[in-house]
Amino acid sequence: MTEHGRDRRRFTAAALGAEAVPEPTPASSRVARGVVVDATSYMLCLATPKGEERFLFERVTSFWRGAEVGAAEIRPGDDAVVLCGHDGRLVAERVWAQAARVSGVITGREGDALEVDPGHGRPRVTVVIPYRSSGRLGVRHPRLEPGYVFDAVGVWNGGEVRAVRPATTQPPYPLGATPHRPPTRQSSGTVSGIATWYDPASGRASHLDPRARVHGIAYPALDRAGHDGCDSRTPCAPLPLLSIGATLRLRNDCTRATAVVPVIDCAAADSWLCDLCPSCGGQAAGRIASLTMTAFVGLGGRLEDGCFNATVTVAQGEG
Repeated sequence: MTEHGRDRRRFTAAALGAEAVPEPTPASSRVARGVVVDATSYMLCLATPKGEERFLFERVTSFWRGAEVGAAEIRPGDDAVVLCGHDGRLVAERVWAQAARVSGVITGREGDALEVDPGHGRPRVTVVIPYRSSGRLGVRHPRLEPGYVFDAVGVWNGGEVRAVRPATTQPPYPLGATPHRPPTRQSSGTVSGIATWYDPASGRASHLDPRARVHGIAYPALDRAGHDGCDSRTPCAPLPLLSIGATLRLRNDCTRATAVVPVIDCAAADSWLCDLCPSCGGQAAGRIASLTMTAFVGLGGRLEDGCFNATVTVAQGEG
């Protein structure tokens, strides 16, 4: 959290009481992230800020690297996220390698490669759509043209992302022609909708970059005052306006896991969509938070799914 965010929390607590700004809590201690040093048929060794950490595999350990794979497909140099078993950090329950996500608006296309702008000052990303993934992506993203919104999960390959599955259904119109969405009555308490994920470190140097392990959210309804770079629109869900440094309680409605997470960034692209998440039969439309990668996994999300249904509760005085 930035110094500005910490100051804001201190001032709010002084004015409204500590209950108005609950302390952030880690989404889970079962999640590790780092760079693969070695991988065998029974163990994974990761370089992390703590040094080298080792995780054993069991018969039920599963692996994802653009698809369900075997342990042999996890390679040295891969960026990896490990969800450990409930008994501690010794045994890996699931491993994701080279996981990437690109959400934004298409700004260019050349052959099977797209350039996507995620908004709010983040660097543009090159996305390659392999032939074997083109049919699946084409069903839900039929217009791969400049101006249209794009949201897919894939794997990092060098400095580009190879998309393997769509994370939502593309709106049928370009972003600039989005029908006017009337303002919703903002809530001051609890809102249900979709939680997604993003990687603030963009898959790079996860053993060195502290952003790779941050537990927090990017939020699609930041107060315009002091957040001029957040190019968001009226969100689909009735979210209260918040500022960087605010905290909210987020619950995964599928697993019931809960954590208090700080707002650390803008999620402009989430305000461009008004979609549903198919997980556990959710009916509330609209994106309410974009969790950092490790926080999403810690709250029970699967990176390849791209979302889970969630409920956020904003403490009185945060809106």
